[in-house]
Amino acid sequence: MNNHIIRPYFLLALLTGTFILAFFVFRPFLYALILAAIFAIVFHRFHREIIAIIHHEAAAALCTTIIIVAIILIPVALLSYQIFQESEQVYRSFTQTNQNSIFTGVKKITENIGQLNPALNQLSINVDQYIQQWLTWLIKNIGAVFSNLTKLAANCFIFIVSLYYLLKDGKRIKDALMILSPLSDENDEVIFQRLVAAVNSVVKGSLVVAVIQGFLAGIGFFLFGVPNVALWGTATVIAALIPGIGTTIVIAPAIIFLLLQGSTIEALGLLIWGAFIVGLIDNLLRPKLIGKGTRLHPLVAFLSVFGGLIFFGPMGFLLGPLALSLFFAVLHIYLTKSLEHSLEADGF
Repeated sequence: MNNHIIRPYFLLALLTGTFILAFFVFRPFLYALILAAIFAIVFHRFHREIIAIIHHEAAAALCTTIIIVAIILIPVALLSYQIFQESEQVYRSFTQTNQNSIFTGVKKITENIGQLNPALNQLSINVDQYIQQWLTWLIKNIGAVFSNLTKLAANCFIFIVSLYYLLKDGKRIKDALMILSPLSDENDEVIFQRLVAAVNSVVKGSLVVAVIQGFLAGIGFFLFGVPNVALWGTATVIAALIPGIGTTIVIAPAIIFLLLQGSTIEALGLLIWGAFIVGLIDNLLRPKLIGKGTRLHPLVAFLSVFGGLIFFGPMGFLLGPLALSLFFAVLHIYLTKSLEHSLEADGF
């Protein structure tokens, strides 16, 4: 067989094999690389302002990276450790039927329902099982992060180094990807713009608002005597990403817990705090932060949070909505280009 015929297939097979090999080389640090790319996009404008002051790309990238680590990575690491500790405390309080537990209040409600109707006794059993399963999953996933300090340190190091180079050489990396892309430069630019808009939309329009709501909810939990503030504040952050339901699924059980403890005034205070302080933040900040970014339908956003948690693990509450936003952005571009080609073929 002619070598000119074999050569392209051999090259394609070699390219496929090396691509698969490269994927498995990068796979252990995939989350760190994705997060570094997200942070590089979100802080791009801030980085440009640093460059305008320092007038040196490498030094500006280093300064931006240090600032990001100082204001985000270190607090998140400390908070994650606190959440892990409080998760274990809640799990022990639940299994030991400690009276000072939110889940004890939930158990009391389901038990009372079962006493009213024996046919509903199964409800109490199922709720107990679901709560234990959820706590086990939470402790397992968060605990896995701290179970291997070497891997954690390696991922943090990869994240920091990747973030530095993405800030420093982001333009060159983008140009290289555009060269490799079979699409025209104009189409590539449109895709990059839509992807950047999607990242900013998810992070600024959803995550930032959710973090602020979780922080305010944590203050409310502390002020009105709800235990395990860090755990429930973080749970509020995740709940705030769910459209329609939002922070209610965390704050409402906390109010019930206070009522069952006889703290009626505190429960009323938390109700007012949740409705007027935490609840209104979404309406005030989200329109300003989300801008013209890609918006997800509430049902799609709802499913993307839970699907992301199942598929990606603890980072899924961020990666799930982001993946769906990117998909719909690329799908929109594809359909637009297909329509343009169709019109051109018809002579319009």
